[in-house]
Amino acid sequence: MTILHIDSSILGENSVSRDLTAAIVAELTAKGDQTVLRRDLADAETEAAFDGDPVEQLMSADTLVIGAPMYNFAIPHQLKAWIDSIAVAGKTFQYTAEGPQGLAGGRHAIVVYASGGVHDGTTDFVEPYLRQVLGFIGITDVTVLRVEGVAISPEARTKAINDARAKVPGLVESIAA
Repeated sequence: MTILHIDSSILGENSVSRDLTAAIVAELTAKGDQTVLRRDLADAETEAAFDGDPVEQLMSADTLVIGAPMYNFAIPHQLKAWIDSIAVAGKTFQYTAEGPQGLAGGRHAIVVYASGGVHDGTTDFVEPYLRQVLGFIGITDVTVLRVEGVAISPEARTKAINDARAKVPGLVESIAA
């Protein structure tokens, strides 16, 4: 299995989404022989050195692990730019007489969605957007691990992270089945 591990948080070691995407990738790689392709979208030096085609990288992956923190009710601009680079007509989707058709199906996506507050359907633009754009390119098997309320208090942060970490083994097991 090939895992495409994408982080987009600008918070470095203080990032909740980075911590949990790393935990998910570690759990996935513990299951056997895995190849991990890594994209750190918020590290300008790493991204400047990347010389591969993002579409080829996506299409070579079986599983995507995407760190998607909420910034101002949306995803980080780095993640949006990556999405724009992989949503390519004729490569990851095509237009047909019946409408658009995704060409990147058959993959799993695990999204770690981290936010400082707790958001319901009226203020959550992250999960619906990511489900829409991934579905548009054909990836409909999407699992979202929400880690909310991490800015409410240190105790709330710790509880949210611990609760999310406890879900990682079951989440990985469910996509492996």
